[in-house]
Amino acid sequence: MLNKYARAFFTRVLTPFAAFLIRRGVSPDAVTFIGTAGVVAGALVFFPRGEFFWGTVVITLFVFSDLVDGNMARQLGRSSRWGAFLDSTLDRVADSAIFGGLALWYAGSGDNNILCAVSIFCLASGQVVSYTKARGEAIGLPVAVNGLVERAERLVISLVAAGFAGLHKFGVPGIDILLPIALWVVAVGSLVTLVQRMVTVRRESAEADAAAAEPGTGAEAQGSEATS
Repeated sequence: MLNKYARAFFTRVLTPFAAFLIRRGVSPDAVTFIGTAGVVAGALVFFPRGEFFWGTVVITLFVFSDLVDGNMARQLGRSSRWGAFLDSTLDRVADSAIFGGLALWYAGSGDNNILCAVSIFCLASGQVVSYTKARGEAIGLPVAVNGLVERAERLVISLVAAGFAGLHKFGVPGIDILLPIALWVVAVGSLVTLVQRMVTVRRESAEADAAAAEPGTGAEAQGSEATS
């Protein structure tokens, strides 16, 4: 839902800014690298110290680069496999930094091994969820399922909760409980999404194998055509 509606909205909003960067000679790849560096810095400098509010502010500012670089590429007519690969790869780096920063907090001053483990699970499951779709598509399957919690949902839930939890340092009582709740929600949602995608790939692969085994299809059909 977030990918469908929120991404379209922010793409329209950020189009003028993308056009401004193009006029200044900035490349989409440069925006991708800068955005990722900003997210990593915000996550690994602020989160391990418990500065969730300011860390979230910094991360959020740079997260929008994920929309800006693609917008720039479309305006320039330069959409490419390399750009898609770079964007996807650095997205994984940024996500790892966010949940890694939270894990470092709970392993240190946050002093909560369970939430540290949950943060690590969120980090790992996010990578695996992305891998299942990429691997399924690599073997020729459509992987026609979005899943309960994708990257956009993981980021919004985690960052909104972290930002509000950071208000605890400004004297708002009890609000820091939002972050542990959000981490559990993301962990469970990511697990459900992983199962959804694995079930989908299993079904699609069985259908593809069955179709290939039918008479007159697959390699046998191609061989008969070649000899006719």
